Amino acid sequence: MTTGNTGVRASLGSHRLPDPVPSGEYERCPVTDVLRRVSDKWTLLLVTLLGRRPYRFNELHRAVEGISPRMLTRTLRTLEHDGLVEREVFPTVPPSVEYRLTPLGVSLLEPLSALADWAIDHHAEIASTRRRPTRDASPPLGPSPDPDRRPRASGPVPPRPGAGAGRP
Repeated sequence: MTTGNTGVRASLGSHRLPDPVPSGEYERCPVTDVLRRVSDKWTLLLVTLLGRRPYRFNELHRAVEGISPRMLTRTLRTLEHDGLVEREVFPTVPPSVEYRLTPLGVSLLEPLSALADWAIDHHAEIASTRRRPTRDASPPLGPSPDPDRRPRASGPVPPRPGAGAGRP
C-alpha cells in the first residue's frame, strides 16, 4: 500500500497489491490514514464548510447541528495538527478565533468533491443492494449461532431452590 510496494500514484486499479496485503503495511498506508481522518463523523462537514469561507468558533458551532463544543474543538485541533486548518487568534476581549483551510486543506476539496459526486450518483443503487436479502438469509453481521447449543425452553423461569426463603 505504500508507494514503495505498490506505487499508488495514479489509478488504484492499475497497480497490483501484494497477496495477501500485510496488515502492518495497510496500517501504514497514507491512503488509509487520510481516509480514516476525513471519514470520521465531523471532519468532512467541517472541511466542506471551511472550504466556503473562514468561520469563527461559535459560527461553526451554530452551523453544525448536533456537534458539542468539545467535539468541535477536538476535530478542529486534529485538522490543525494535520495541517488542513489554520487557527487565527484575534486580540480582542474576549479573544476571538477564526478557522480557515490551509492551502493543503483547500487541495483536499477537489478529491472530496469527486467522492461526494460519486456517492450521490450511486447512493440509490447502494441502498437498493443493501435492502436485498442475503443468499443464506442469515443476518449479515453478528455472531453465528452455535449449532451445538440447545434451544432454551420458553415460558417462565422456575425459581431456584432456596430462593426467596427467609434470609437474615
